[in-house]
Amino acid sequence: MEINEVTGRKVLELIADSMYTRHSEGAFCRLSNGHIAYVYSRFTGSSHDDAPSHIALSVSADEGETWSEPEKILDPADFNTHNIMSVSLIELQDGGIGLFFGSRQTPSVGYKHLLRSYDDLKTFQDETICSLADRPGYYVLNNDRVVRLHSGRLVMPVAFHRGGYSKHNPGSVYFENRGVLSFRLSDDDGNTWRESTDVVYPPFTRTRSGLQEPGVIECMNGVLWAFARTDQMHQYECFSFDGGEHWTAAQPSRFTGCNAPLQIKRAPQDQSLIAVWNPIPNYNGRTIYPGFAGRTPIVYARSYDDGLTWSEPFVLDGRPDSGYCYPAIFFTNDHSMLVSYCSGSMKEGDCLSNTTVRKVAL
Repeated sequence: MEINEVTGRKVLELIADSMYTRHSEGAFCRLSNGHIAYVYSRFTGSSHDDAPSHIALSVSADEGETWSEPEKILDPADFNTHNIMSVSLIELQDGGIGLFFGSRQTPSVGYKHLLRSYDDLKTFQDETICSLADRPGYYVLNNDRVVRLHSGRLVMPVAFHRGGYSKHNPGSVYFENRGVLSFRLSDDDGNTWRESTDVVYPPFTRTRSGLQEPGVIECMNGVLWAFARTDQMHQYECFSFDGGEHWTAAQPSRFTGCNAPLQIKRAPQDQSLIAVWNPIPNYNGRTIYPGFAGRTPIVYARSYDDGLTWSEPFVLDGRPDSGYCYPAIFFTNDHSMLVSYCSGSMKEGDCLSNTTVRKVAL
């Protein structure tokens, strides 16, 4: 694989410190005044996934060139937990902004929330619990993942993980890393949700990941293309021909890589697809630095034929002793894209502590 260098520029770096120990898993949206909002998870205490965290906001008035000082906009105590994270943002059909995030309730239950804002994320109302009452469990929704189809339907791709408290060892917690995929669907702009008819299981054994952290993109012909990270040296993919109700069996995609999420978005200027991911598999003999899981480099590639063929990848970041993951993509009005991703070096000891936002001319 030939990997090209990219000409993008870092326009925002959120660096962990003693007060805020992790900045991660965000998403972008356009505000009514034309400014761009970046909303993300900000942690205190440690960089662990279950550490205390809230939702913070930074705003750019110049197409992502400069950014405001971040401020807290959502507190976990308002949702009866200590941890809220992993933001998705969509434009609602009534003109508001929909903000999705996850909350950790117990080791075996996590809720997905939708809040609506009609004043550019200053206040929120009309909370919807997107989790299904008849099938509780721990479902992972990544950042920048909820999509709207041309039909108006909302699709939320999630990975289900079994877990809970051990019956045989009181006080201990069991969590199953091996995920299976399901897709939550809403045909009333997020007010009610149901689960897809099909659940997609891993087509392989001897795995510690199963299918994890899925995403989805709608092709020009209406087919839904879903993708999920694995420890099988490839992103796996599956397809739906009926708006997310039924899905094909998962299979290896053309996207090689380590066990880290892929993101694909469509550029509105020319309808090309942009993919951002970590392309190097954790092959036998590869040097893997502790805390980074092989998540370097992070690259993007472009497709002009709806995903049939792709350009060679361009590097966004690529130090071998660092890690980069959990990308979000946003297209600006000056023919560029903003890509945010978690980042970290040997100094931080993991790839989740910091967030980098890079601007790339298209």
